Amino acid sequence: MISVNDFKTGLTVEVDGDIFTVLDFQHVKPGKGAAFVRSKLKNLRNGNTVERTFRAGETIGRAIIENRAVQYLYASAQEHVFMDNETYDQFTLDAKQLEWELNFLKENMDVKIVSYQNEILGVNLPTSVELKVVETEPGIKGNTAQGATKFAKVETGLNVQVPLFINEDDVLLIDTREGKYISRA
Repeated sequence: MISVNDFKTGLTVEVDGDIFTVLDFQHVKPGKGAAFVRSKLKNLRNGNTVERTFRAGETIGRAIIENRAVQYLYASAQEHVFMDNETYDQFTLDAKQLEWELNFLKENMDVKIVSYQNEILGVNLPTSVELKVVETEPGIKGNTAQGATKFAKVETGLNVQVPLFINEDDVLLIDTREGKYISRA
């Protein structure tokens, strides 16, 4: 158990049977009445963000999240197969659990699986990945007024806004948190 007074950003807690990570919190001491903690929590099972208010000193369950190194092997219909790097056990995740992550996953890529009491909650990607451009319009010479950009489709199907000098077959560094172009690899 943990007191809400000890909240920190990134802390994982169990509230009403669901697993949440603390995104933001604020200790409030009104002039009249008891102190309380206003928090913004992200549900790790469904990705929803909720705002909850707790009384100061209230205790809630601490959720110990496990991160395991795995390798993404391949996609089969609506299932995606992963292999544990230590035990070599293979398991599948449904495409619904990986909606955002599928924009960056390539075969044989190393990622981390987030789990709680043997329940897989999702995949932690590296902060950036290298992806090859498969389709983009050619940059037109002279069309460079103040940081002009165009769209490029990368090998995973993600459309990314890139500078005009990017061509097909270029390998790009893409931020997995926002899906934005960082640089050429």
